[in-house]
Amino acid sequence: MAKNSQKSKSRVKVTTIVLNWNGWQDTNECLESLNKIRQGSFDHEILVIDNNSQDASVMQIRKHFSSQKIIINSQNLGFAGGNNVGLKYALKNGSDYIFVLNNDTIVEENCIEELLKIATERQVGAVGSKIYFSPGREYHDNYSSEEKGRVIWFAGGVFDWGNVIGSHKGVDEVDNGQFDEELDCDFLTGCAMFIKADILKKTGIFDENYFLYLEDADLSERIKRIGYKLKLAPKSIVWHKNAASQGNTGSKLQDYYISRNRMYFAQKFTHTRTKLAIYREGMKLLLTSRRRGVIDFIFGRMGKGSWL
Repeated sequence: MAKNSQKSKSRVKVTTIVLNWNGWQDTNECLESLNKIRQGSFDHEILVIDNNSQDASVMQIRKHFSSQKIIINSQNLGFAGGNNVGLKYALKNGSDYIFVLNNDTIVEENCIEELLKIATERQVGAVGSKIYFSPGREYHDNYSSEEKGRVIWFAGGVFDWGNVIGSHKGVDEVDNGQFDEELDCDFLTGCAMFIKADILKKTGIFDENYFLYLEDADLSERIKRIGYKLKLAPKSIVWHKNAASQGNTGSKLQDYYISRNRMYFAQKFTHTRTKLAIYREGMKLLLTSRRRGVIDFIFGRMGKGSWL
């Protein structure tokens, strides 16, 4: 057994899950940064889940990281199902904390140490990193070369229950220290979500009905509803190549899953008045190009759905 998969009595075990789908170049860059992580107070296992890639992903990852643990799925299970394979493995193999991390990210070397400082607090269920856009992947092109790499993508999640939609604090802002304090979040993004294993044993893992999008908000809400807090760790830094796996923001794939899953989320968690408002809004979408997601929700076609 590899050294980083062994857990000593005095140290906690952290498993980082990296989900790959036809993106080995990004995954390898992510793994390079993860292998530089400082392990002052924890044992670290890195687990790659390949979501039935149709390119040379597995071969290329093994070529560059010969001892890397990889679980290969026989089909594309989406973000929720793919990561659940890793979550089940981590829970079965004695992890104390599980770090769900997008493959299109780069982490700072003290990233996990800073997450642990907050995650060990008694009433905390999960913690998120402060996430910057990778340089050149910002929504806008009006930043100086000195500012790129410090443009915020996520500094905490805020949820608008009236409209059933989440937003990121600080998005598009250059980080000048305005989010340097630990803070409570309404939700955490699955891009970099650090979860106590004991909490997952109570809430369950990602809801695979979502397949892609809003599964992180769903799990966040379940954590809060059993009495635990979601926190931002402002000194835990991650850089994100925004929407690298699914194409640009606003793609047909994104429109489909968000249209469908938003109605499903509302059905699970909102009061009757909000449900009815979201359903009425969905009916209007039947006259647009986004009707497919609404139709699939109505007929209960969840999971991967019919977008492909």
